Amino acid sequence: MTKRLKHNQRDARIILPRRPRPVEKGFSTNMANRGFDFSWAMEQLCRDIVGRLDEFSHVRMDQVAVTFAQARRRVPYGLQAKLTPMRFEGGSLTTSRYGREWTVQRLYDHSGENEYLYILTFYLPRFLDHDFREKMITIVHELHHISPHFDGDIRRHSGRYHVHSHSQKEYDAMCARLVDQYLKQKPPAAQHKFLKTDFRKLAKQHGGVVGIRLPVPKLIPLRESA
Repeated sequence: MTKRLKHNQRDARIILPRRPRPVEKGFSTNMANRGFDFSWAMEQLCRDIVGRLDEFSHVRMDQVAVTFAQARRRVPYGLQAKLTPMRFEGGSLTTSRYGREWTVQRLYDHSGENEYLYILTFYLPRFLDHDFREKMITIVHELHHISPHFDGDIRRHSGRYHVHSHSQKEYDAMCARLVDQYLKQKPPAAQHKFLKTDFRKLAKQHGGVVGIRLPVPKLIPLRESA
């Protein structure tokens, strides 16, 4: 199920619709047979993670849109999740490419006042078909890409490997340690219970899986660079 979006062509803004709150707090989000609201459940889990780990004290989930996309093929390998920054390097609203200056579509909540600086997207059913620990590591991995300045840019490392540092293996190990730190705090099981089942079972239990889907924000040309 895709939430319908409003697109203001004049100022290139995307407005998310108001979302009904689940009837039950925590894991169960089956609202009048609408299905399991994956975006809402994942947002609540991310809020709990960033609230418990000092590593993510800079993250404001009110400005992180949690969405899902459909994986093209139901295979275990491939992209599970991604973080889309809504600003360019250093938090800038513009960048120069191909001899022109560009900006990007901006994303707001239903009020049109709260702007999202990041889009956190999970590829379903692929993401949900992995084991619990791998899902948790994937979530932490993507949250860690958020800049410590929370300025809409990604966390940048020195050198040519500016996204994952020089070692993907060490980066993954660091994310695994953060998962262990989180779980040692014994967070409420209701926060992450939905990750302990696969996509098919989750959909069967709740009559489907729903959430927010977004197109990739478009680059918008402003003028030719000097």
